[in-house]
Amino acid sequence: MRLAGSVTIKAPRQKVWDFLTDPHKVAPCAPGVGAVEVIEGGKKFRATAAIGFGTIKARFTGEAEWMEMDAPRRATIRAHGTAAGSAADIAAEMLLAEGAAALTELKWTAEVEVMGQLASVASRLMTPVSQKLTEQFFASVKKIIEE
Repeated sequence: MRLAGSVTIKAPRQKVWDFLTDPHKVAPCAPGVGAVEVIEGGKKFRATAAIGFGTIKARFTGEAEWMEMDAPRRATIRAHGTAAGSAADIAAEMLLAEGAAALTELKWTAEVEVMGQLASVASRLMTPVSQKLTEQFFASVKKIIEE
C-alpha cells in the first residue's frame, strides 16, 4: 500500500527536522505507539505499536533505521515489525522545504507491506485506517511543533 501527503508547519525547517528525527519526540504523536528504545543514536531505534483494523487488533514490535539523512532537507527510513502471525515492512521518505515567514512544507511518502494473518483478514481496512492514523499523527506533530 502506498501512502502520501503533505502538511505545512508554522516553524523553521531545522526545528521541524529536529523534531521528526527524534524518536522520543515523535512517538507520542503516533497513535498506538508505546515504548521506544534508541539502539544507535540518530540512526536506529526499536518501538512497539498497537494497531486496530476494525475488530482485528495487532501489537507490533519492530526496529526502524534511518537510511539516508540530508539534514534538514530529506530523510528516508526503513522499518520492520512483527506481530503474532503477521509482519510489516515500511519504507518512507520525508522532504522538507523552507517557505516564507518561517513555514516548512513537509511532503512524505510511505510504502507499507503487511504480510500474514493480518493481511489476509483485514486487507480492505488497511488503507483507510492507515491513512486516518497518518493524518492523526501529522496533526499531532504540527500542533506540538507550532506550540
